[in-house]
Amino acid sequence: MAQARPGLNSNNGAATGAPMKVATWNVNSLRARLDLTLDWVAREQPDVLCMQETKVLDGEFPTEEFQRLGYGVVMAGEKSYNGVAIAARGLLRDVKIGLVGAAKRDDKRVISATFKKTQIFCCYVPNGKSLDSPDFEYKLRWLDQLRATLDAWSSPSKDVIVCGDFNVAREARDVFDVRLFEGQTHFHPREHAAVNRVLEFGLNDAFRLFDDRAEQYSWWDYRAGSFRKNEGLRIDYIFVSESLKQRCDKVWMDVGEREKDKPSDHIPVVATFRA
Repeated sequence: MAQARPGLNSNNGAATGAPMKVATWNVNSLRARLDLTLDWVAREQPDVLCMQETKVLDGEFPTEEFQRLGYGVVMAGEKSYNGVAIAARGLLRDVKIGLVGAAKRDDKRVISATFKKTQIFCCYVPNGKSLDSPDFEYKLRWLDQLRATLDAWSSPSKDVIVCGDFNVAREARDVFDVRLFEGQTHFHPREHAAVNRVLEFGLNDAFRLFDDRAEQYSWWDYRAGSFRKNEGLRIDYIFVSESLKQRCDKVWMDVGEREKDKPSDHIPVVATFRA
């Protein structure tokens, strides 16, 4: 795939040694929430924004709107479902779509690119639906393929970020009611094992480097006043290699975005890194 052009106001990514701000956000339909997304980008000015559930075909992606803010974009989209994209203030190189061994017709759930010297994987892990559904086994296979992709295309000795909506709450403190979710999708031992195999590549949960509190969530159901009652899950992550772990100086989740009119059910997760 050709390199993504920088945005109209881009400074071509600034110096390689500059600090870096990276965000991930399941926007739950970019078409429906374009203004919210662009407003957030204009205000927060991330160097890189990884988006999931864009739900828009590549030819209909609002590329020009991002360019006006100084961002180039690479994307892999579908109509009405799935879809991933990376927007960056500078060139995105070595763009790859999909996972190692996956068919071209597979769901558009992962896109990777190199920004400056950092290799970034933007992921939308399958939901899994229910334990008796074929989608649950597909989810586990997908996570195993993600690990195989990291082994094939990357190295833990590099600056690597693997981020996105993983549809798995990793620990009891990431779930509002363990009794409700224990042994079910999003909090099943097999899902935990599959995510742990991905992390064993040499990745660290960036948020937990700075915040070990329970009840810190990135997703809330739209129904039953879940956000107001803080009945959520932490399923959106920024995982980083050891070199970036050493340079990470802040990670936060922007809960304010869930308070907006017609928000996504997910919120942005943001990390900053020293040069």
